[in-house]
Amino acid sequence: MQLTTLDWSFVIGFLLISLGIGIFTSRKNKSASEFFAAGGKMPWWLLGVSMVATTFSTDTPNLVTDIVRQNGVAGNWAWWAFLLTGMLTVFVYARLWKKSGVITDVEFYELRYSGKAARFLRGFRAVYLGLLFNVMIMASVTLAAIKIGGVLLGLTPLQTVVIAGAITVLYSTLGGLRGVLITDFLQFFLSIGGAIVAAIVALNHPKVNGLNNLLHHENVVDKLNFFPSPDQPELFLMIFLIPLLVQWWSVWYPGAEPGGGGYIAQRMFAAKDEDNSIKAVLFFNIAHYALRPWPWIIVALCSLVVFPDLASFKTAFPNTEGIISHDMGYPAMLTFIPAGLLGIVVTSLIAAYMSTISTHLNWGASYLVNDFYKRFIKAGSSEKEDVNAGRVFTVILMIISMILALYLENALRTFEILLQIGAGTGLIYILRWFWWRVNAYSEISAMIFSFLIALYFGFVHKNLGFEPFAAWQELVMGVGLTTVVWIVVSYLSPETDPKKLEDFIKKVNPGGPGWKRVYAATEEVIYPSAEGKWKVPIGILCMVAACIGVYCFLFATGLVIYGDLLTASCLFLVVIATVLYVTKQYPKLK
Repeated sequence: MQLTTLDWSFVIGFLLISLGIGIFTSRKNKSASEFFAAGGKMPWWLLGVSMVATTFSTDTPNLVTDIVRQNGVAGNWAWWAFLLTGMLTVFVYARLWKKSGVITDVEFYELRYSGKAARFLRGFRAVYLGLLFNVMIMASVTLAAIKIGGVLLGLTPLQTVVIAGAITVLYSTLGGLRGVLITDFLQFFLSIGGAIVAAIVALNHPKVNGLNNLLHHENVVDKLNFFPSPDQPELFLMIFLIPLLVQWWSVWYPGAEPGGGGYIAQRMFAAKDEDNSIKAVLFFNIAHYALRPWPWIIVALCSLVVFPDLASFKTAFPNTEGIISHDMGYPAMLTFIPAGLLGIVVTSLIAAYMSTISTHLNWGASYLVNDFYKRFIKAGSSEKEDVNAGRVFTVILMIISMILALYLENALRTFEILLQIGAGTGLIYILRWFWWRVNAYSEISAMIFSFLIALYFGFVHKNLGFEPFAAWQELVMGVGLTTVVWIVVSYLSPETDPKKLEDFIKKVNPGGPGWKRVYAATEEVIYPSAEGKWKVPIGILCMVAACIGVYCFLFATGLVIYGDLLTASCLFLVVIATVLYVTKQYPKLK
């Protein structure tokens, strides 16, 4: 495939604009707060769009395609279930994070916990998330870029990672978070537009021959259900019940952390007030789960018609030997986009890659500077030194992720590994705000134990000759064992310093029965709110209503595509009802 001059003009123009934004915003990055949190002055709409752009990575449509080709549309419950996590963050945790006043969520550890264990946890978590875990995410994203580069441009994996990495790291080291946010705003519309173009072109492929023929094709008809059939108990359990009953609250995953965290928390810290923080995360969850999935799903279904099996990929793209898997369905379908439009789509994919990688680079560097370098290596560093250190760490993170990407195989397996690494830790991040007994040792034990279990299932279990477990079985066992470990450790380990707990509730004031002992010990009466009422129950009701509304919108859109307008209309009425309910209840959360 060859890009024309028109196609290349879109690509080069976008890169120049992004570089220009990086240069323009670099002059404001004179402090760590500006470089990593944009000074805490950003509006909700810019932050919300940035979150959506970040999660629209080059590997996301590949992941969705992998899921649909193997498990149908219903397989997307593997990530749709994380909506519950997102909405819980919106209506319960967003205001708490903003009240905390920290620059990174890792800094939270020394706000909430005490002693050497808290200091160790902050430093260890900064390296664990900012370097190890973050590099795995970026490598997964870069893997998708490798497959797209190989399919669309005929590039080798090494050529792709060098070109993509050089462009992205240059932009990321200049602009800081403010540059990321502004460029994300442009990248959001490019990415959405490119996905829609890709879906339209896929539907017009001669083998697909339109939406009606697609929906009735023998390779597709059994992939269209929104929910897996209970007649297939194993599949029903794996892709529906486990995500909804266990995964969403128990697993730490970037962008869907129980209790908020990661780059979602970073965006909340950058908001100019609590209200903007809440609205930003709400917009993100609506757009991420309700507005974006269907163009990806349509392309994935079309790929089943054009490339019905893995052998067809090998025949069509002989230069991709060694990286062939079902997630190639998306970039493979992009090869049919005509000149002119192809430039727009390639640009949108570059934008998706840059938005995700630049966020992860800035987020990871914020941990390594604010919570490791500045906290433990050079406590008296100047603001200029902190910014320069952030830029150095940005380059290091990019290089390591590029190398790791060359050894990964496919998007879905990487997704499963990341879920397993964080299995069982999620409940801590939910409860630590509302139960005084959770301490630094709880988090340390959960983090280490879940990682060891992931290593065991990933590299040891099968090598010992045991029958391998299914991914959902590994997840459930990981969650169960890790949860038992950290709860036992919570009761056996030293309690957090009472003065630290008292200072925490005075600053953040989370409320709830889990703080009853601490409230009773304080010298002054501290109520969970001005009216003396705990806001979490109302927040949970709003969370449930908002989840129902988003899911109904998602499925109503699908039913419109399927041609079932009557049922779609009923679901849209439910959406309206949930919007009215949440709008009425929202003032009570302030």
